[in-house]
Amino acid sequence: MKISVSTLALYPTPFEEVLSHLEERGVDYCEVINENPYHEINSELVDSYKINVSVHAPISDINIASHNRTMRNSSVQQMKNSIDKASKLEPGLVVVHPGTMPILGDRFPDKIYRYNLESLRECAEYAEDCGVVMCVENMPDIHGLLGKDIKELEGIIEEINTYMTLDVGHAHNMGFSTDEMLESKLIKHIHLSDNDGSFDSHNAIGSSGMKGIDFENLLKNLVKSNYRDILVVEVRNLQDVDESLDYLKLQMKSLK
Repeated sequence: MKISVSTLALYPTPFEEVLSHLEERGVDYCEVINENPYHEINSELVDSYKINVSVHAPISDINIASHNRTMRNSSVQQMKNSIDKASKLEPGLVVVHPGTMPILGDRFPDKIYRYNLESLRECAEYAEDCGVVMCVENMPDIHGLLGKDIKELEGIIEEINTYMTLDVGHAHNMGFSTDEMLESKLIKHIHLSDNDGSFDSHNAIGSSGMKGIDFENLLKNLVKSNYRDILVVEVRNLQDVDESLDYLKLQMKSLK
């Protein structure tokens, strides 16, 4: 398995400093959230480090399920811009979020769900044309977010012929066990953080006690299933990054 760290923890530290810190820590992968101040990703800068970079499409002011056509089309274009950036980087992977139920959208939910599906399909087809692996992320238990149920999301992903980013913190917040989280065969990318189930708090891995995620079982199942793709540490700050990396190193050593 390949260990990565999201820029979420170091935001808004300049990208060069992020890469420098991760390289010093011996991390081989980074996931950059492709919005200000990381709206431009200098591939030459990335090439000067021994770090591979995946791309997380923008999450602020974006809604690919908007019932405002201009906003929806603009959001899809932002996804495509991130796909273009991912195509110039290794491993050539982009994470996208599903859409959100807009204000008054619940008056015609079928239309919003259709917009969401059509937008995701358009992005998936564009990613395929660009040679990029697109992974759709499951969402936490927040009102209005689409794609919260990993079973339902799997059906959408299967229909548009792409893959899933399993966010284990989001799935735990939705009440899924670690066994249930890994039932899908379409998981190509995983985000790791901890919480007590009540809120998607992005705590350090293994820090949330008895109500936290059973990472020991999760990692054991990943090894058993021969998962060889990326595990992204997606926590709140640098201290939590270091704590999470130490925890993963210890757990992985015990599984060998």
